[in-house]
Amino acid sequence: MARPGAACPPPARRVMVAARALLFWALVYSYCGVCACIAGLRLLWSIGRRPGETFRWVVRENPPACLNDPSLGTHCYVRIKDSGLRFHYVAAGERGKPLMLLLHGFPEFWYSWRHQLREFKSEYRVVALDLRGYGETDAPSHKENYKLDCLITDIKDILESLGYNKCVLIGHDWGGLVAWLVAICYPEMVTKLIVVNFPHPSVFTEYILRHPSQLIKSGYYFFFQMPWFPEFMFTVNDFKVLKSLFTSQATGIGRKGCRLTAEDIEAYLYVFSQPGALTGPINHYRSIFSCLPLQHHEVIMPTLLLWGERDAFMEVEMAEMTRIYVKNHFRLTILSEASHWLQQDQPDIVNKLIWTFLKEETTRKRE
Repeated sequence: MARPGAACPPPARRVMVAARALLFWALVYSYCGVCACIAGLRLLWSIGRRPGETFRWVVRENPPACLNDPSLGTHCYVRIKDSGLRFHYVAAGERGKPLMLLLHGFPEFWYSWRHQLREFKSEYRVVALDLRGYGETDAPSHKENYKLDCLITDIKDILESLGYNKCVLIGHDWGGLVAWLVAICYPEMVTKLIVVNFPHPSVFTEYILRHPSQLIKSGYYFFFQMPWFPEFMFTVNDFKVLKSLFTSQATGIGRKGCRLTAEDIEAYLYVFSQPGALTGPINHYRSIFSCLPLQHHEVIMPTLLLWGERDAFMEVEMAEMTRIYVKNHFRLTILSEASHWLQQDQPDIVNKLIWTFLKEETTRKRE
């Protein structure tokens, strides 16, 4: 709302703003159409080659044993008073220890942090959350319920519901985006920030508009704007896309990484093959463009950014550019043989780097 007495923007400026908005949305939906056409052609190719396999979908009624492994922690639930949503999380380590809160990416869930749950429970109360819409956490039906403001507030409310007023916050991929924004909006709640394979949000929005190669790698952001079709494409050939994301040569964990076991893969298939399980996660992306472009914001707590150089979805140049937005100690480590799924790909190295960062003096200033 304009201040009393403030001059209204001149007509030429209003026209320019409207034109830029129109151009922005034209780009979004045009690229959405391109991605949909490519997906449609792939679907037709699959139907032509193996029609029976294309529409095969195995019903998975029972979770694999690894999801109930007691060494990973205890399954817990918390209901948030304001939103009314029930969140699922797995917690390891004694109550009362400093809190380490872990936010997963897409298409993942709490299990992607299994190596960290075991590692850090000796000194922390480690909580791996299922984000809104994922796994056993409630999934509102409308995409408006997945706007970034809602996701940021979720983390604040969960922190308070767990009985804490601050934490070490760690996020990967989409969870990394949320972690950045929580650190910006509620800096008093984050003692140290650790992000895995996601740059500062302002870096991402600026970089993607200037580098067509990153725009192509982020094509799924646009494809996910369509209703129901993205969910359907994930189910083709019994969730072949989901399996390929973690196992293929192009996008999966590399030769020198810690490959997922058959049981690990089955854990992912079990969670995302449940009825409606993909709509909530994809709705996160369906709300993203209404929140862009993000304003420039600085991060004031010590920050560690870990990056797998073989990331098929994020260009490594964004990692170094993130430095300018952190007004405190900033450490960047790029692992040359690691993929996008870094904390699962190189868990021993990642855990060691996190331990080193956590034990550094918090008062140390940005290098």
